[in-house]
Amino acid sequence: MRVKYYGHAAFLITSNQGTRIITDPFKPGAFDAMSYGKIPDEADVVLVSHDHDDHNYSGGLPGNPEVLRTPEKRSVHGIEFAGIPTFHDTSSGKERGGNIIFSFTVDGITICHLGDLGHVLSKNEVEAIGDVDLLMIPVGGFYTIDSKVASEVVGRLNPSIIIPMHFKTGKCEFPITPVEEFTKGKAKVTVMNSSEISLDKGELPKETEIIVLQHAL
Repeated sequence: MRVKYYGHAAFLITSNQGTRIITDPFKPGAFDAMSYGKIPDEADVVLVSHDHDDHNYSGGLPGNPEVLRTPEKRSVHGIEFAGIPTFHDTSSGKERGGNIIFSFTVDGITICHLGDLGHVLSKNEVEAIGDVDLLMIPVGGFYTIDSKVASEVVGRLNPSIIIPMHFKTGKCEFPITPVEEFTKGKAKVTVMNSSEISLDKGELPKETEIIVLQHAL
């Protein structure tokens, strides 16, 4: 399985069989605060955690992907996707609405994309997510959980690999913090020079590792 980080909360996950999944595609220039480029790749499946322009721009993608944007269980292209309803804030959605966590397994690796999670996960939500090998977690704060709460969420899910997302970069002017606010003081942090990584189920680490990818766009 290959994982490519476009930027913000958008990833391309490609299975060994060639199935392509894009998470939370952003609209270029969203909210006049993002200057990431247009996503050029086709996908078979697109996951949308919530209906904001920096996460829901499925119509701007090439091709004709199946778009999942509701909290339910569905099988698409032989992959079982579970959507877990959560919130974009600490006020049960009163400030920013709902958020969907997507959990699914590709090439034996269970992936959890938290979208714009805005609160600590409850016991029921943790149980609904289940085991996690690869966790894609927002860490920038303000609109989502911050680095402190993200660390607490990591402790509840206990993934093998963490890929941080939704943090401040040179192409994101939102009032959120850079990834270093999350990674500082933590062991087993690898900052890649690339936007892509290959993962194999048999080679996952026994202790949690953080992998920081560079945005591709």
